[in-house]
Amino acid sequence: MTAAVAPEKPDMPDDPRTPGKTATTDPASLRSIAHGYVERLRGGELGALPAVLGLIVLCVFFAALRPVFLSELNFANLLTQGAGSIAIAMGLVFVLLLGEIDLSAGYASGVCAAVLAILLTDHGWPWYGAVGAAIVTGSVIGLLLGVLVAKVGIPSFVVTLAAFLGFQGVVLMLLKEGTNVSVRDQTILAIANDNLSPALGWVFLALCVAGYAAIQLRQNLNRRQRGLSTAPPALLAVRIGGLAVLGAVAVHLLNQERSRNVIVDSLKGVPVVVPVITALLVAGTFVLQRTSFGLHFYAVGGNPEAARRAGINVAAVRIAAFVICSSLAAVGGIIAASRGNSVDPNTGGSNVLLLAVGAAVIGGTSLFGGRGRVVDAVLGGMVVAVIQNGMGLMGYSSGVKYAVTGSVLLVAAGVDALSRRRAPQR
Repeated sequence: MTAAVAPEKPDMPDDPRTPGKTATTDPASLRSIAHGYVERLRGGELGALPAVLGLIVLCVFFAALRPVFLSELNFANLLTQGAGSIAIAMGLVFVLLLGEIDLSAGYASGVCAAVLAILLTDHGWPWYGAVGAAIVTGSVIGLLLGVLVAKVGIPSFVVTLAAFLGFQGVVLMLLKEGTNVSVRDQTILAIANDNLSPALGWVFLALCVAGYAAIQLRQNLNRRQRGLSTAPPALLAVRIGGLAVLGAVAVHLLNQERSRNVIVDSLKGVPVVVPVITALLVAGTFVLQRTSFGLHFYAVGGNPEAARRAGINVAAVRIAAFVICSSLAAVGGIIAASRGNSVDPNTGGSNVLLLAVGAAVIGGTSLFGGRGRVVDAVLGGMVVAVIQNGMGLMGYSSGVKYAVTGSVLLVAAGVDALSRRRAPQR
């Protein structure tokens, strides 16, 4: 049994920065760390680098052609514009890690959004009850899909394609063949439309930096106690300082007045949806990279048979992936309902699924399974949002936006395939 499982050790990462590899760098040398990173790149482990470079290039390109792209108002719009797709993409990361796919995530979010709106508007439920019901609906949807895939043995493509078609009908039935249900609850509307106070924005940043610093220092301490190599203090300072500087710039920009009529309505502060996405990112990253349950996703995605022989309940992991995916799709639906102030038959439809899948893949999650992180969904989601936003500012039609976004997705998938081909050569 040991011989069968040994080759799959790379799929259960010891170093969360590079799933699939353990840290072997010299703790006293930044040069050795840089050399190790370059070697991983040469071996095909590109991670989120293409997404980060693409995001930088796109921002510079659109800023040069349309300076308004860098305005405080547009920056805030970017953060709220892609939030719903990013939440759905986070769930898709868990499914893609297993080499599966969920084509129904978009309309699943629409079903959950419809449940939320109907309970709030037609039945007078409090916001927390309606939100809970929407998320439970997503979990039940994921459980059904997961059982059909893991227990019955139907390919995920077929199951979720059928669900994609079926959920369109469910949304129509819930909304009485096309009724638009308004959302008036102020707490729900605040998710995608309100902002933190400037002071609270700085508090939020301080908590994020302090939490990140604590995690990095604790990780180093744990590795030192186990006799493993650790990152040098200079590298830790760069990581923590870099987050603090970038965060400070973002909060400063968002705290500027964005309203064109301050007397009527002041508009400044970090959008409320940012802490929501941050909380999902932290929770998802912790589950995937700091728990044995999360590491099982990498093991099953890398080699299901070896994972089974190692004692991992492969079917349970697959079911859990779909439950998590549909539950986060419910969160995406709630954000969409908040941003649109209503729910209609198009909620969760149109290009929602395509943008969510594109966000996960463009961010660096592999379509072949075994490689990916929750942060990939955030990076990829921002790339997609920048493309949509920037091309809109330049006056391009929806057709051009879709064509460019599809091309970027194809390039990302191609990079993933080529990096997979190079990896065994190391």
